[in-house]
Amino acid sequence: MPDSSSDFNATNSLLAAYQGQVRVRVCGLLVQDGAVLLTAHRGMLPDEALFWSPPGGGWQFGETIQDCLRREYQEETNLRVSVGRFLHLHEFGNETLQALELFFEVKPTDPTARPRLGSDPEHAAGAQLLTTLAYCTPRQLAALPIAQVHPVLRHIISPDDVYIPYNLFR
Repeated sequence: MPDSSSDFNATNSLLAAYQGQVRVRVCGLLVQDGAVLLTAHRGMLPDEALFWSPPGGGWQFGETIQDCLRREYQEETNLRVSVGRFLHLHEFGNETLQALELFFEVKPTDPTARPRLGSDPEHAAGAQLLTTLAYCTPRQLAALPIAQVHPVLRHIISPDDVYIPYNLFR
């Protein structure tokens, strides 16, 4: 078993499509009833540990950032959302992966709609990175090992903290 996340990522075929390139990701933060809607990703950490992150994905040529976020949110959660204010900028990088992540507030266009785990069209049905979709409270996130929680969410104490804009550079 690899000793570090970097070594693990370098050898992980699930992430091969994203290696060796700069990627711009757009992510949405949806807070309801004191919890944030998150997706759990496999293949990003050693020992099959899940990595919890807000829904979102890669910005494609020809689309606006807002269109990207609406598309990604629908793909991953089956929810249609409206995109609100810009909240966070996060720079990620290791030996094989590099991304700039933009985080926006989102709201469901239908308040009665319930999220359902979707899929990532970049991956085959048996090779999906997404495994789970759940609303997580700050207390639930704090109980997880820090490596399993996206850096943007690691230090929130209250759901309101999600709305305090900041930039996180490596």
